[in-house]
Amino acid sequence: MTFEETKAVKDRIRAAHRHRRASLSAKEREEAGAALASHGLAWADSVMDGSAATVCVYLGVGAEPPTLPLIRALYDGGRRALLPVCEPGRELKWVFWAPGTDLVTSRFAPILEPVGTRQEIEVAGQAGALFIPATAVDLAGSRVGQGGGYYDKFLGHLASAGKNIPLAAVIYDEELLPAGSIPVEEFDRPVPGVVLPSGFRKLAVGA
Repeated sequence: MTFEETKAVKDRIRAAHRHRRASLSAKEREEAGAALASHGLAWADSVMDGSAATVCVYLGVGAEPPTLPLIRALYDGGRRALLPVCEPGRELKWVFWAPGTDLVTSRFAPILEPVGTRQEIEVAGQAGALFIPATAVDLAGSRVGQGGGYYDKFLGHLASAGKNIPLAAVIYDEELLPAGSIPVEEFDRPVPGVVLPSGFRKLAVGA
């Protein structure tokens, strides 16, 4: 599959799921957020050892699965939540979140970012768990993100540094697709698991 064909497939998947997300009611989103918080917290607790207190997570905005309940649950459970800040060159830095942290619109992406001291990858690399956004994931672990490439680059940096942080994408149940549904490009990083409103699902990466 050529680059153009791969991009077209991913764009179609992204558009279809964004359209479906936009059709969800406020009640459906609220219920999904509560379920994602419960299952996400349980997964993080299951993979983090006693020495790790930090979790990298993101704030879902617009029609994305709501993750603020998860962020609050992690904080209330004694975890330090690091939220991403987009920088030039598709790089991510991270800011610790606490209730009352100011949020501003990113200069580089359609997200809200926390205001505070920006932490380098060395700090994020000490996290015990990592939640990332996606618009769809297939059962083989292939992911369609938002199209910015920030997380693929960040995950590449972690791999180069020898960091193997437990990782899960946050999506709705309908966005978990059959294996082979999503074409893979050289820079794509597989996702070994997903947090869904119905629960955590481990994926057959490399199968």
